[in-house]
Amino acid sequence: MSNFLPSLETFAKGTLATAATLSTVGAGLLWYGQNYLIYPSAFPPGSRIEVPAPSDFGIPYQDLELRTPDGILIRCYLLPQRKSLHADHPEAVRVPYDDSESDDEFIASRPTVVMFHGNGGNLGHRIPLAKIIFMKMRCNVLMCSYRGYGLSEGSPSEKGIQIDSQTVLDYLTSDPNFNKTPIILYGQSIGGAVAIDLASRNPSKIGALILENTFTSLPSLVPHALPLLGPFSFLCHQKWDSASKIHLIPATTPILMLSGARDDLVPKAHMRALWEAVAKRGEKKTSGGKEYKVGLERAKYMEFKSGGHNDTCVQTGYWPAVADFVASLGTPVAPEKSNPDPKT
Repeated sequence: MSNFLPSLETFAKGTLATAATLSTVGAGLLWYGQNYLIYPSAFPPGSRIEVPAPSDFGIPYQDLELRTPDGILIRCYLLPQRKSLHADHPEAVRVPYDDSESDDEFIASRPTVVMFHGNGGNLGHRIPLAKIIFMKMRCNVLMCSYRGYGLSEGSPSEKGIQIDSQTVLDYLTSDPNFNKTPIILYGQSIGGAVAIDLASRNPSKIGALILENTFTSLPSLVPHALPLLGPFSFLCHQKWDSASKIHLIPATTPILMLSGARDDLVPKAHMRALWEAVAKRGEKKTSGGKEYKVGLERAKYMEFKSGGHNDTCVQTGYWPAVADFVASLGTPVAPEKSNPDPKT
C-alpha cells in the first residue's frame, strides 16, 4: 500500500497538470482562434477563390464593389429588377406595370431584399435562393459578401461585418432608385445576427426582417456548438448579442422567423427565445378597458419539423411563407411552390 500511495499522488499531480494544460489550451484557442472557428470563410475548400456568379444560373446581375469607411473592398452582387424580365426569362413571374414607366421607376416600385449569408461558404452558394426572390417574387436583390469571404478583401470580425452591412445599407439609401424601395433584410444563421444588428442601428430605414435559424448570442451558443470549450464561453469576444438588440427594432417592423426543429448547430430554443423577445417589443395600448399590444400581429414564427440547420430553406412551405410575408408588406408576389437545392 505504501508503494501505491506515491503512484496515486503522481497520478493526481499528472491529472491536474493535464487539466491545467488543456484548460490553458482551450482558453487560448477560444480567445485567439475564435475568429477562425466562427468565420470559416475558406470552407468548403476553394470558397475564397471559386465564387459562382448569378449568370451561371441564368440571372442578369451587376457586380457591385463597395469601399467601406475603413478601406476594405467588399464585392457583392446586385440584381435590379426590370419590366421586361419575364420576356427574356420565362421562369420570371409577370407583375403589373405601367407601360409609361421606366425601368428605374419599376426598380423603385419593387421591394429590395438584402441577403446576409451564414458563416460558411460564400455568397455564390446562395444564388439559388436569390433566384427565387428575384424571379418568383420580383424583388430587387443585393447579395452581401462580408470582408474575408469570397472575393472580398480583409478578414472577418464582428466589428468589420457590422461596418460591411452598414456600407451596403448606406449604398441603397443613397441611390435615387433603391432609396424609394422598402428594404427587407434576409439573414440565415449568423446572417440573422447581422440583420438584427443592422436593423437595431437603423430602425427607421428597415422595412422588414426575415430570420432563419439564428441564435441569441454567440457566447450562449458555444456550449452547444463547441462543448469542450463551453467552460470558456465567457472569453468569446465575438458577441453578436441579438437578444439584447431586438427591443431596439420598432414593434411596427414586420419580422418573419423561420426555425428548423432539427437544427443540430443552433438549438431551436435560441429562435424561440428571440421570438419571445420579439413578442415583448409590442407597444402596449388600452382600448375599452382592455390592454393589448400593437405590432405583434406583424410578426410571425414558423417551425419546420424536418428542418436542419442547412436545409430549412428547402422544407415544404418555406418559400410560400416568405412570399406571403413579402406580399403582406404591400407588394404582390406569387408564392414559390418548388424548392431550390442550394449549397448552404
